[in-house]
Amino acid sequence: MNGKDSIEGVENRNAFGARPDEYDPDLYVKEGIDRYSGFLNEVQELNEDGDDDHPDISLDKDEMTYKDEWNLDQNETKSTRKRAPLSESAKFETHPISIPSVVTQQTRADTLTAAPPRKRRRWDVKRVEVDSKDAVDVQSSVETSLQNEVQSSRGLELQSEQQESVGAVQMRQRIEDDEEKNSVNEALIKANKGWDNENAGSAQAGTNRRASRWDRTPLLDSSSKSRWDGSATPAAVAAGLVKPEEYHRMRHSAEIEERNRPWTEAELDLLLPGADQGYAILKPPESYVPLRNLSATLPQASPTADSFYALPASSPGAVELRGKAAAFGLAELSGELSGIPLKAEDYQLFVKLLNAVDESQLTPEEIKERRILSLLLRIKNGIPSVRKAALRRLTDRAREFGASAVFGTILPLLMSPTLEDHERHLLVKVVDRMLTRLGEMVRPYVHQILVVIEPLLVDEDYFARAEGRGIIASLSKAAGLASMLSTIRPDIDSTDDMVRNTTARTLAVVGSALGVPSLIPFINAVIRSQKSWYARHTGVKIVQHLALLLGAGVLPHLTSLVALVEPALKDDQPKVRTVCALALAALAEASAPYGIESFETVLQPLWSTIRQVRGKTLAAFLKAVGFVIVLMHPEYASYYTRELLPVLIREFETPDEEMKKIVLRVIRQTCSCEGASSEFLRDELVPPFFQSFWIRKMSLDRRNYRALVETTQELALRVGTKEILERIVGILKDESEPFRRMAVETVDKVVCDLGLSEVDLRLEQRLMDGLLYAFQEQTYGSSNAFDAQIPLRALSSFLTKLEKRAAPYLKQIASSVKWRLNNQNPKIRQAAADLGARLAYSLNECDEKELLSHFSTVFYELLGEEFPDVLGSVLGALYAILSVNGIEEMNPSVAELLPRLTPILKNRHEKVQENCIQLVGKIAQRGADLISSREWMRICFELLELLKATKKSIRRVAVSAFGFLAKAIGANDVLITLLNNLKVQERTQRICTTVAIAIVAETCQPYMVLPALMNEYRIPELNVQNGVLKSLSFLFEYIGPMTKDYVYAVTPLLEDALIDRDLVHRQTACSAVAHLALGLRGHGKEDALLHLLNHVWPNIFETSPHVINAVFFAIEALGVALGPSVVLLYLLQGLFHPARSVREVYWRIHNALYVSASHALIPAYPRIIDDSATEQNRSSRFIREELDLVL
Repeated sequence: MNGKDSIEGVENRNAFGARPDEYDPDLYVKEGIDRYSGFLNEVQELNEDGDDDHPDISLDKDEMTYKDEWNLDQNETKSTRKRAPLSESAKFETHPISIPSVVTQQTRADTLTAAPPRKRRRWDVKRVEVDSKDAVDVQSSVETSLQNEVQSSRGLELQSEQQESVGAVQMRQRIEDDEEKNSVNEALIKANKGWDNENAGSAQAGTNRRASRWDRTPLLDSSSKSRWDGSATPAAVAAGLVKPEEYHRMRHSAEIEERNRPWTEAELDLLLPGADQGYAILKPPESYVPLRNLSATLPQASPTADSFYALPASSPGAVELRGKAAAFGLAELSGELSGIPLKAEDYQLFVKLLNAVDESQLTPEEIKERRILSLLLRIKNGIPSVRKAALRRLTDRAREFGASAVFGTILPLLMSPTLEDHERHLLVKVVDRMLTRLGEMVRPYVHQILVVIEPLLVDEDYFARAEGRGIIASLSKAAGLASMLSTIRPDIDSTDDMVRNTTARTLAVVGSALGVPSLIPFINAVIRSQKSWYARHTGVKIVQHLALLLGAGVLPHLTSLVALVEPALKDDQPKVRTVCALALAALAEASAPYGIESFETVLQPLWSTIRQVRGKTLAAFLKAVGFVIVLMHPEYASYYTRELLPVLIREFETPDEEMKKIVLRVIRQTCSCEGASSEFLRDELVPPFFQSFWIRKMSLDRRNYRALVETTQELALRVGTKEILERIVGILKDESEPFRRMAVETVDKVVCDLGLSEVDLRLEQRLMDGLLYAFQEQTYGSSNAFDAQIPLRALSSFLTKLEKRAAPYLKQIASSVKWRLNNQNPKIRQAAADLGARLAYSLNECDEKELLSHFSTVFYELLGEEFPDVLGSVLGALYAILSVNGIEEMNPSVAELLPRLTPILKNRHEKVQENCIQLVGKIAQRGADLISSREWMRICFELLELLKATKKSIRRVAVSAFGFLAKAIGANDVLITLLNNLKVQERTQRICTTVAIAIVAETCQPYMVLPALMNEYRIPELNVQNGVLKSLSFLFEYIGPMTKDYVYAVTPLLEDALIDRDLVHRQTACSAVAHLALGLRGHGKEDALLHLLNHVWPNIFETSPHVINAVFFAIEALGVALGPSVVLLYLLQGLFHPARSVREVYWRIHNALYVSASHALIPAYPRIIDDSATEQNRSSRFIREELDLVL
């Protein structure tokens, strides 16, 4: 024993021999919880020289006890809420190790020097010691143990917590009993070692042992709980053992496993007829042995800590409550909520809805809470129609419910850690509606709302961040600036960087919502705070986020914002100076290319600091100077670029990745400004740039890859094509594929921007050789589809820019394409077909007609390709050849090609469909007379099926193909097919049909289509009439001024539709009237338009949003055709109506009219006669007789 420690010190040590006040912060958190508990559960190893060096072993003549095991078990109990429970076989059971009273020295040495047992893992199985004759029993025992191990690891979390709590109490009792047993021995050791005198020893023996913080399980202190902490359920998610995404994935897996479990005999008896109905149940043969899937029962080891939590098979998280509420002792949802699904994690929040109660016995507050919960459950888990109705009802009754009831119910839902992304989106939308509806009533709840919404500002998802900004903006407008600042103020000087960052983002949103000038005094006070540098750091960060959020909107406030952050450039804290430079960079970027005058005061501090600092601070200042240089006059930009270049070249060799990105950004900015000369950049910058940055390592990181390509492209614009391509051409044959791909993409961008006029013959040959090598050596298994297209796109761009100079290389490329079309790999065949499509233009440009005709034959023979991606590329190649070659020179002819294409139209692959329709449309456009009408009708029916394709581009090309078909076989035959298609029930197909009818009318003149359409409107079927009106709307939009010849013919039809009772009729008719009016402007058809306006005007009070939008669109278009003064005369009768709802509609139309044509309204304003006493001297008359309209 060490003579420096007392008995108390021994007892107060933790499981690893350290005192509580000497804990290692890398191993323990502040509450004393072992961070690595559960990972190293093994007893410390004894030294070879006995027990003198081990302070936590007490040895008497009867037994030796390891206190480390006790402390370790206590430590495991303390970390119960931090880590998932281990299986029972992985825990150490503490038992005293008995030693005989008479032990020889050799026996004792052998005992103490024996190797400790191997530490147990939770996936270990218990060992069974048996004889060789019991091998079969051993095998069954091991399998049973393995199954028990798996079931043990999937025990209920609640049961494991209870067991560990009971175990902690029992362990504490064992420790106290052992202390009493060993008190005599400890006192003897203390006396022999001479730690204290006799008096002190006797006094110590009579006092109670001091309580140690390692003796009890730490409790969660609610006072020290952060506002970012999550909910308490599920416990594993709240404790950080699993992420919400992993929890939902495990819950889904458990649900699938539950649904796919084998049927039991009782369930089969209920489903299938039994012996009482004349059926017999056959027993399986005795020799039948069922297959066993051992992989499904073996536990899977994982190196991550998250895998220590397994979703309990019998917990509520494994199944849904719908239809199984009785298993949990819950009442099922009834009444209006009977069809709403309820997930297991919803139980804690919606438990009040599951308990059947009499509302007459509830208080008004409880009734409100139940109604709000019911609406929220419909919004969260209901179908879209139910969700919309519930959201509308909750919004309308928000002020009736009150802010306390509404936010007291919604905010706990948003704090749930198991909330999925789409559910959070719906609830955030509810909060936004509530803020708009409640207004100033939300002021007492600003803090609670910010606690929930602020984390969205730093979410990984862009849409979540946008939602968070929208909510905080609405909250700022509802609560006001004073309430927001008083709530956020305590977090400004927080020591937590995440809290300060979120606070800065929040205040930036507040400033953008309420105006930057209102926030400038507060920011000024924060930045000049001398109490804490954290506050100054947050103030500067607010300015940075304001610049990022407002963009060019900071220009009116640029001088004020720069003056605010200027003192921070000389702050004594490096972090404040760094964030100040980043804020200035953000301001300069947002205001570019204006505002250099505002940065004159900070330019000198920025420039002087660059030569004094290193590391991240230098990166921030370089970024700021780079953005400011872009704003300068070319003369000053040239000077600063020359002075800045040595610093940039020095940082080329930095190992810091962020510094490299900033250096590349600054180089790109200096090259884009007019100050730096081409000779200077070519001589001073280009050689070290390629030496330091064009290395293989840069191609491995995607951000570095993108930054380097863009910087090289910008550099090429200043120094020329040849200077860059000569340095890159050697990399095109590099062994590293990412490095080679980066060079290929750079060549593609440089060639597309600058062409090949500067490239000589030798460099041209080397580039062609390198691009062909990169294309042929491209691997398609490891890279994504975008990366695989880079060599193809670069090679085709190079051939296109070469024009006539590409002739010597075409035969070599063509032979390579034909050889690769026979490859076994479909990706290689697809790339070869794509290259053949891009090669068609160059073949035609170089008058290689024979080779082009040969390629058409080759691709025609490949129409039987079984892989759809390859087939789509083959069809694209045929389309490209047909576009440049012409119909007459196609080999084989289009008469042979089109019958092969008709069956391919039935292919469901999107790429095949789109390319095939384009090819058919091209044949109909150029060679319609070469194909029989029967074949065109077959294609017409096939295209009708493609009008309901899910991809918009397919529907677009199918609709455009109908115009060419109408020219080929006549409008009448196509119209019969299209008009019959208006009777289908599917809305998407009807809309595509109406567009096709409009295209046929545009192609074959409207007089061939309008009679059939107007006759079809007589059919008393809703879908048909709506389809006709929609067709007229598209038709008037397409034909434009040609409408003047048909306006009087269609006016009675539109008049009938505008007075129909059906809302959709009136909505579609208003859209048709709008397009009709826009086409008739200036054609003298005002009488018909005024007649239609009289029928449109009564619809201005419709409440349906779709109908009212169509009505306002029609009125705005009629105002363009008739003049705004005519519409103003309709408005004057309702602008001052006594009913507020009437006035709102009229003023809405007036405001839109005033914005679009305010200057044209002056002649139409009424005469305002002043009847006061001043009329005698005519000083207050607002009448201009020359504007009077005399009838």
